[in-house]
Amino acid sequence: MKARNSLLRLKAFQVKEKKRQLQQLQLMMDEFARMSGELMQQIAAEEKKSGITDPGHFAYSTFAKSARQRADNLAVSVADLREQRDKAEAELAEMELDYERAAALEERDAAGRKRA
Repeated sequence: MKARNSLLRLKAFQVKEKKRQLQQLQLMMDEFARMSGELMQQIAAEEKKSGITDPGHFAYSTFAKSARQRADNLAVSVADLREQRDKAEAELAEMELDYERAAALEERDAAGRKRA
């Protein structure tokens, strides 16, 4: 059955593509976490240099303020990416189940053709 074989290839492609998307999401999350860590190190160094660690202080470093805001923005982005990853993982599980069903149908059809 050529149609089922095509369906099986389509399902396999969809699974592979979703896994690639998941990998990209994880890479982005890791990169954002790394960037946030670097910003926190820069903030600590700036606070040590100025001697002011209270962001509410009137003389707090503007660089440290902006770096802290960027780190906060990265944390929000990571949280959004986690939500996307969780959704994509659920979709992947469903796609893998669909692929397994299509593969079972193909196997059953192949066995039926051999008997005939």
